[in-house]
Amino acid sequence: MRRLCGQRLSVLITAALLSTQAVGAEFGRCLETIRSDAIASGVQSTTADRLLTGVTPNPRVIELDRRQPEFVSTLGGYLKNRVSASRIRTGQKRLKTHQDLLARIQRDYGVPARYLVAFWGLETNYGRFVGTMNTVQSLATLACDRRRGEFFRGELIAAMQLVDQGTLEPDQLAGSWAGALGNFQFLPSVYRDHAVDADGDGRRDLWQSLPDAMESAAAFLRERGWQPGERWGREVLLPDGFDFARLEDQQSVADWSDLGVTKASGNPLPAVDIPARLLLPAGVEGPAFLVYPNFDVIMRWNPSRLYALSVGLLADRLAGAGALRNPPPAEPAMPIATVRALQRRLNALGHDAGPVDGRVGPQTRAALRTYQKAAGLIADGYPDTETLRALGVRANTIDG
Repeated sequence: MRRLCGQRLSVLITAALLSTQAVGAEFGRCLETIRSDAIASGVQSTTADRLLTGVTPNPRVIELDRRQPEFVSTLGGYLKNRVSASRIRTGQKRLKTHQDLLARIQRDYGVPARYLVAFWGLETNYGRFVGTMNTVQSLATLACDRRRGEFFRGELIAAMQLVDQGTLEPDQLAGSWAGALGNFQFLPSVYRDHAVDADGDGRRDLWQSLPDAMESAAAFLRERGWQPGERWGREVLLPDGFDFARLEDQQSVADWSDLGVTKASGNPLPAVDIPARLLLPAGVEGPAFLVYPNFDVIMRWNPSRLYALSVGLLADRLAGAGALRNPPPAEPAMPIATVRALQRRLNALGHDAGPVDGRVGPQTRAALRTYQKAAGLIADGYPDTETLRALGVRANTIDG
């Protein structure tokens, strides 16, 4: 019996070693392909070898990628952690400390100081946490992963180009688990294409030079379409009997006003022709927002509604605005496995929720709205308990 158990253990260990060797071989082939592509893009072979030799995958990076807060947090939980009292206080101090620099940048790029400071606060807590993970290892791990490999291959090559061009030294390549760098957590391609030498010292330093970092952020936002003089959006109130079929529609603020939508205070909306969309990120029981073109610009920085709302709301609070009139309900985060079950059920019923990936994105929200409308539920695109029950999905599905 002992010999049999020992044989089984030996078989398991051998299988694990073979699996590890296979993964290692596959990773090595992936890196070789990236090396060839980098050299084809103009990176010197010596630079590629210097950066890629000895690189191994980091399982922690994959774990963090699958558990991003934008995917698993509720609106309330996300805002609590990011638009906190301490972050507001610190941000207001930073506005005063750097007011001359921020005023110049606002004059040159049209991006108000409060938005730049809000991005800074959300990305690195005002430069306190810029990240220490090895950028090449992080990007190589993601580049050789199935989920977004092609995207991160481009970012890894961009990081190699930054070194090859002399913009960065290899030991400067340290940042977030996703390869983002500096005070504003620029991905390498954004660093390469949009970083600015604002202080005139001949270097584009997004760590030690706040002028470089701030102006680079403003330049990036302006290039992405930032509209000077416009807000990101605002919290609003919906009238009784509101037609939720209008959710996600885009029309002018004046048209929304004609439908009975008001400011959160109950006062009329401004009579302007700015295009706006209506969002209910926590469902009908949570706050409602009209979002303007600058909201979409924020999402070109980070394609998460929760993130974009946090930037806008933090910027408002830095300028002295109060808290939300209708705060999001306190509720637990939905397990990823529950979202997958929801997506499978919607797809089975003919409502195209897209890939079963555990992420409630635009396609899943649209499928939810069509299902809710057909089922006689409030079509807010939010997977509340009533909707899950109607679909036959257990709200406490366990990940696994």
